[in-house]
Amino acid sequence: MSLGVYVSVPFCRTKCSYCNFASDVVSRAVFDRYVDRVCADIENAPQIAAEMGGQMERTVDSIYLGGGTPTVLEAAQLERIFAAVRAQFDVVAGAEITVECAPGTLTAATLDSLLRCGVNRVSLGVQSFVDQEAAAVGRLHKRATVLEDFVRLRAAGITNINIDLIAGLPHQTAESWEFSLAEAIATGAPHVSVYMLEVDEDSRLGRELLAGGVRYHAHFVPDEEAVADFYVAACERLQSAGIGQYEISNFARQGFESRHNLKYWTREPYFGFGVDAHSMLVSATGEIDAVRFAPSDSLEQYVSGAPVQRTVVSNEAALEESFFLGLRLTRGINLPELAARFGGEAIENTHTTIAELIDCGLMEQQGDTVHLTSRGRLLSNEVFERFIVADEVARRSFAKHQKSAGGELLANHPVGWGESLNADNPQR
Repeated sequence: MSLGVYVSVPFCRTKCSYCNFASDVVSRAVFDRYVDRVCADIENAPQIAAEMGGQMERTVDSIYLGGGTPTVLEAAQLERIFAAVRAQFDVVAGAEITVECAPGTLTAATLDSLLRCGVNRVSLGVQSFVDQEAAAVGRLHKRATVLEDFVRLRAAGITNINIDLIAGLPHQTAESWEFSLAEAIATGAPHVSVYMLEVDEDSRLGRELLAGGVRYHAHFVPDEEAVADFYVAACERLQSAGIGQYEISNFARQGFESRHNLKYWTREPYFGFGVDAHSMLVSATGEIDAVRFAPSDSLEQYVSGAPVQRTVVSNEAALEESFFLGLRLTRGINLPELAARFGGEAIENTHTTIAELIDCGLMEQQGDTVHLTSRGRLLSNEVFERFIVADEVARRSFAKHQKSAGGELLANHPVGWGESLNADNPQR
């Protein structure tokens, strides 16, 4: 099974008020030290995998540079990272190679570098096409900047473009949300990801909202019901434009689903490098299902060589993950396939839970496949919790990994108020 490679670049031009990821604005003097460490880890990947107890596949069919904003790096630094990946792994012809870009960071030199590195997919962190909304959370671009980037990317031959949008930004209304959706559709982008504003102690805006304050335009954040309506509107509007929902927060025209991100949701192996970059590899011994591991989420600790944290994934936990992640996908889960992998008895133990969720209108069954209903997607945390019965330590560890590697939960109230929908980069 081919491997996915993720590289974290935790640097930004500015720290957005809603951001709770392991990224920040730092001196460019740090960039070289960081790239040195990332390239060293890539070079030592076989040893790291062995120490973690995982099998490392050499064949790679997807590469994803996320952040942060990878395009703040110098062209030569980006090329060093890609060269290190290609030196260590066998990157197949036609591999999906994605780089996240903040609108306005695609200089001519950077764009030329991306092309030399084989990049064929770009994810633009637009968040809103309404200039006031973008500015309110610290974004530096305007709508016109985004449109200019589209022209330049297409002229360079990169047409596989994702747009990130956030529902729940300060000053956002039903009308302004519709405008952003209409603009995203009008660009012709084949992929759109929808975040929900995440409210927690790890971002400035989140802390202000929890405190009931007014800094960072917190008192202009829409209420829960409005955000739920925004999400439903996005699902309907994008579907009507031929951009179908294939995952709770991801929408694509046919054939443009993110191959890299599908690895997270289908539990295929991936190897992450850099600050807070998570990995999942198949167990080398067969006594357990897989191992998950990640370095520190502190830039200084990572560069200084802090040890990697490892979590064992038992067969029981793997089955839970298969439900937890597989149900994020619109296509759902094939029960006989899970039975073939984990045993018929293990699947039979879920039949009562499935029947109860169907009775509640949160799931549907069509033949051998079960999937979430529209209401189930709005209340997906409630569904996922029913399939997670592992010990509390394992659950907390898994939740932390999934927030960064493919499975951020929706909250138990509509559309994840207080948690974000997983957008185009599930590592974040």
